[in-house]
Amino acid sequence: MSKKVLLAGESWMSYTTHVKGFDSFYTSTYETGEKWLKAALEAGGYEVTFLPNHLANEEFPFTMEELKQYDLVILSDIGANTLLLPGATFNRSEKMPNRCNLIRDYVNDGGALLMVGGYLTFSGVDAKGKWHDTAVQEVLPVEVLTVDDRMEHCEGVKPVTVGEHEALKGIPTDWPEVLGYNKVIAKPEAEVPVTVEGDPFIAFASYGKGRSGVVTTDCAPHWAPPEFCEWEYYNKLWQNIADWLIQK
Repeated sequence: MSKKVLLAGESWMSYTTHVKGFDSFYTSTYETGEKWLKAALEAGGYEVTFLPNHLANEEFPFTMEELKQYDLVILSDIGANTLLLPGATFNRSEKMPNRCNLIRDYVNDGGALLMVGGYLTFSGVDAKGKWHDTAVQEVLPVEVLTVDDRMEHCEGVKPVTVGEHEALKGIPTDWPEVLGYNKVIAKPEAEVPVTVEGDPFIAFASYGKGRSGVVTTDCAPHWAPPEFCEWEYYNKLWQNIADWLIQK
């Protein structure tokens, strides 16, 4: 039977002003960064539903019945406001279910959650990720900072394996470098088998009947450069993490 994953986030739109002397014009682009992670999980037998940010605002599940259709929920480069401000609430002041509370309840009732690093997960750029103040924080193995948590390393930094974990089975201890990550603080109950610059890089914990994990760097550029995304163990790493998280 196929294992189902809901991947929310990993998309952005850019609007650029080009100034050429007296004249100027505009261009716009829509881009996504899910392809590496999606392909890795699909190669491991997972069925991945991708909800880019602009669709997640309205289409991320509002009910437990809908959310429980998935074995694993992945939040990657998506801010809490995208789930906290559906159009009905923001535009018409209508009450709607709090989907951050829903994710917490989903994990406690046996669901699996993975948060992946980026400019809008954890705290993120200018602290706009805002996950610290939500119920999702209750079921993460790490404490999210309340300030901009980006640790930019244009020189490259290597993750370090500091302990054993089932999710790292078959993964070598010589990691490729990354170009940045979100700084977080491990909770007392967390298992932190991999660190970066002394901070959690990969962490896991169990809550209620479910499990959660974090990978504090990105699954795609820019923080995950080609040497990381094209690493021969890239697919196995994400498959192992997903496998461990959905085990009941």
